[in-house]
Amino acid sequence: MQTYKNKIQQATQTLQQQGSTWAAMNPEYVTRMQLQNRFNTGLDIAKYTAKIMREDMANYDKDPANYTQSLGCWHGFIGQQKMISIKKHFGTTRSRYLYLSGWMVAAMRSEFGPLPDQSMHEKTSVPALIEELYTFLKQADARELQHLFKEMDEAREAGDQVREQAAQQKIDDFETHVVPIIADIDAGFGNEEATYLLAKKMIEAGACCIQLENQVSDAKQCGHQDGKVTVPHEDFLAKINAVRYAFLELGVDDGVIVARTDSLGAGLTQKIPVSQTEGDLAEQYNAFIDGEEITSLAEMNSGDMAIKQGDQLIKPTRLANGLVRFKPNTGEDRVVLDCITSLQNGADLLWIETEKPHIGQIASIVNRIRDVVPSAKLVYNNSPSFNWTLNFRQQIFDTWLAEGKDVSAYQREKLMLQEYDETALSVEADEQIRRFQKDAAAQAGIFHHLITLPTYHTAALSTDNLAKDYFGEQGMLGYVLEVQRKEIRQGLACVKHQDMSGSNMGDDHKEYFSGAHALKASGKDNTMNQFAV
Repeated sequence: MQTYKNKIQQATQTLQQQGSTWAAMNPEYVTRMQLQNRFNTGLDIAKYTAKIMREDMANYDKDPANYTQSLGCWHGFIGQQKMISIKKHFGTTRSRYLYLSGWMVAAMRSEFGPLPDQSMHEKTSVPALIEELYTFLKQADARELQHLFKEMDEAREAGDQVREQAAQQKIDDFETHVVPIIADIDAGFGNEEATYLLAKKMIEAGACCIQLENQVSDAKQCGHQDGKVTVPHEDFLAKINAVRYAFLELGVDDGVIVARTDSLGAGLTQKIPVSQTEGDLAEQYNAFIDGEEITSLAEMNSGDMAIKQGDQLIKPTRLANGLVRFKPNTGEDRVVLDCITSLQNGADLLWIETEKPHIGQIASIVNRIRDVVPSAKLVYNNSPSFNWTLNFRQQIFDTWLAEGKDVSAYQREKLMLQEYDETALSVEADEQIRRFQKDAAAQAGIFHHLITLPTYHTAALSTDNLAKDYFGEQGMLGYVLEVQRKEIRQGLACVKHQDMSGSNMGDDHKEYFSGAHALKASGKDNTMNQFAV
């Protein structure tokens, strides 16, 4: 590892080679600027973060207690503040990632305005958000290092060598805010060539991990809505190949692909694949197609089609729009086949979109997958689309009922009511929610837990509370009590919003460039000096 002093020596040599024409350059200032921008390109970030993810996956294989987590972020500032908070509270960013949700891109980042999660937003908005997130994370690095440089300068001026050395050690040991992003490419935004081209843009922006789902691209629906239509395995594998080629072309050899299946909630397919050999993927896919057995052409109407399914000839069940139904109650079997096939053909991690957060259900599916691919691991959506309170209260209710416990004090369908909040059942349900990620990592093969759109909801909730108080009787006290005073007392860095936006770094640069002539903003009349944070 290069130390602060080593880098100054290197910068000194570089400047000396240019003679007097570069004499105005200060090698220590050069070093500081280099340290504040240690990732020159998005590909540098993708290569760095891919290694982190691979290490984390290996650590999880050794012990499922080493699971990882992320929160979905819809703006660079939100992602930045999240990682600053993680470093503040836990001292490290290890095992904590960012999630880029296609839902939030559609709802909040499209030039069309708010859109449903149906891949209607501009595909370029996805790599643009990746680049924005990393721009803000790199700025968080620069800001924190600027504070360390200032700390070292103040120690020098005071002649305190111990404090100066301590500051230098912090600089040498500095941990970046740049972490892996799991980036949602939806269903690939078109054919496999379109998927490849978009994947390249996402990787060039810094993505080391791309999540791809097996829905039909032009019929894409949110995973928690009805009307989902899946594609045959060959079509999905072509897109997995497209993403892998994009990673390899750009030199990110250990890039990570998350294969998502929506088959658990998808009852339709757009096309019937052509089987080439008995037992191939197309035949396995077609075995799930619903239909009516026929024995003669007289049972066929104009425009009907027939396929051979085992020893039977069936007329597939088709909707008016031409979509074909799957047999009822085959979702789990289709999920297992999807997951095994994806892992055997280049995917690294799985995403199974479920209709509820139930460890037993997830584990039963994962165990079937692991019978074939023992190393199978999941990325799991701890979705805000689930009513977590009601789901877990009902799970406890059902468990207690099966165990013969008295549940007469509870109405199962009304367990969301506030009157149940302090009951034994609700306390137990909350404990199960608290332990959900840890237990699911251990019991259901979940390597990474994420919440897709939490910051969408936190932004709405905090804004609602502020609007209620500020425009009501509280007036300015509504802001002071619920925002600024809490920022100060909780040590939020953004209470000094000028510093957070780069004002102090700008002052440093002015001093580097102009010396004593620099006009700086951080003098005694700067109102940021009112804050102790």
